[in-house]
Amino acid sequence: MINNIESTVLSSRVRLARNLADYPFPGRLRDAAQAKEIVRAVYAAASRLRPFKLFSMDAISENVAQSIRDDHLISDELAANRAYGAALIDEEDEEELPKGKYSLMINEEDHLREQYIADGLNLSFAYHKISAVDDELSRTLRFAFDEKLGYLTACPTNLGTGMRASAMLFLPGLTRMRKMNRLIREISRLGHTVRGVYGEGSASEGYMYQVSNEVTLGVDEDYILSEVQRAVLEIVNLESQARRALLAEDTVGIRDECCRAYGVLANCEKVSYSEFIQLISDVKLGAALGFLETEDFGAIDRLISSVRPANIGLLTDKPLTAAERDVYRAGECRETLASVRRIPSES
Repeated sequence: MINNIESTVLSSRVRLARNLADYPFPGRLRDAAQAKEIVRAVYAAASRLRPFKLFSMDAISENVAQSIRDDHLISDELAANRAYGAALIDEEDEEELPKGKYSLMINEEDHLREQYIADGLNLSFAYHKISAVDDELSRTLRFAFDEKLGYLTACPTNLGTGMRASAMLFLPGLTRMRKMNRLIREISRLGHTVRGVYGEGSASEGYMYQVSNEVTLGVDEDYILSEVQRAVLEIVNLESQARRALLAEDTVGIRDECCRAYGVLANCEKVSYSEFIQLISDVKLGAALGFLETEDFGAIDRLISSVRPANIGLLTDKPLTAAERDVYRAGECRETLASVRRIPSES
């Protein structure tokens, strides 16, 4: 059976861009001292709302910066801004569903980029969460706002609501059927954009793409959310069709690829990240197509996150060589995939 939304939509994110009225944009800040003033002001206001943890880019290790970047909690630009940048991060209680994380990026392209990332297709939920934080912050911080233009941002494309709504999608069918270029053109025509797994300028990894709105000026938040939701659901439908086309074209071949990938990862003694990401993507495809059975599809996505090089370093709490990381990654694969079962073919 082809699993649609659950196996296609990994997560939803809503991001709000804001700037403090009393300071120049980050690119025009006078010095690091002025940047630190902004960090202190945002941290003081945010700490009244939630137990945010402060990550100052000039105080954390490269490994920590890479780890939170890999988890999409900060951008490449913020990670590179060692002198001015900071992030405030907080994860929801485990009991709450859908699970999600808050991330407030400070002194990236704008003074403040507030975002909430939720599991699955939950754009309205993510907006509700980050909007509540934004409302409370605005009681303490004076945001740059114009009655005609809306929220003022460093890049004109973010003017207005300052909002980006996006979803992370797993699109092996459309990718393998060579239909992504056409999809990207169609999505662009509708006022949305398709980017790689780490946003603008990045490549796809493991058949994963981000879909988000481009227009923020002259529309309200509800319109953006509904349009992105509509686009995502249409892509889910197209991906389902593409997976069916894959099966019709070569059922035995696709089954063989997926089951071989499962066999390798469930039994390997070492595996590099580049090999792992391709194999685990085929395992996910196999589960979506009904070749493999798993009770927790999300466990595969959690595995992908946990075995990235930077995250392995944090989880083991000790420096490892590349070869040692490959051995550790293989062990995690064997443990996670032990609960996955190959479904025998009918022939």
